[in-house]
Amino acid sequence: MKRLWNSFKIAFAMYSKIPMPKADWEKENMRYMMCFFPLIGIVIGAVMTGWSYAADWLQAGENLRGAVYVLIPVAVTGGIHLDGLLDTADALSSYQPRERKLEILKDSHAGAFAVIAACCYFLTSFGIWSELDRHQVLVLAGGFVLSRAMSGLAVASFPCAKTTGTLAMFSDALQERVVMFCLYVLLFLAAGTMCVLDPKLGTAAVVGGWLMFFLYFRMSMKQFGGITGDLAGFFVQMCELVMAVCVWIAARL
Repeated sequence: MKRLWNSFKIAFAMYSKIPMPKADWEKENMRYMMCFFPLIGIVIGAVMTGWSYAADWLQAGENLRGAVYVLIPVAVTGGIHLDGLLDTADALSSYQPRERKLEILKDSHAGAFAVIAACCYFLTSFGIWSELDRHQVLVLAGGFVLSRAMSGLAVASFPCAKTTGTLAMFSDALQERVVMFCLYVLLFLAAGTMCVLDPKLGTAAVVGGWLMFFLYFRMSMKQFGGITGDLAGFFVQMCELVMAVCVWIAARL
């Protein structure tokens, strides 16, 4: 139990800004970390749902609703996945050989394409979330669990592009069978809940998430020879945006 508790604390300390008791970042304590990674999505989904009700009570306009929806995941996670999105944008836009792209991912400086990607991402997210009603937001709340469960499965099963780095360390420390079982359970629970809440919208979101998952694998292998922590962040951000777009489209069909 102590090992599981440490894995829980490390997952939340690494991937959220939620205060956690101190944990020893040792290999033994990271074995089951990815099992708890999707639980951060539950927190985000709960806050998003809470804001949807609060916005109705406050009679907030569409712009304010959309802005807060976009900012909630950033506030909960501290923007750790956004960092991966921007680094990946810089690397892909460089059109350099694979080794150079991996170096760009590690560069702490934001290039011009990272800034462009950030502006495009936030504008698109703001536009989509401003268009969604409370029921659609409730369906998408499960998507924050789904995206993280998929990301965890990629860490447990996809090749790593580098033998060093945070992701490689976590992947090496994972107890693969237990972690993948837990992630599949959370994945199907999230997808099932979304589809039960609304079969059409939930199915559209889940299909969009899986499509992004396969595109993520193809891009990572072709461009980088595997995944890294930055690519994992890229996937989480893009998966959540794609699911929101799919729900918006499905609601109008």
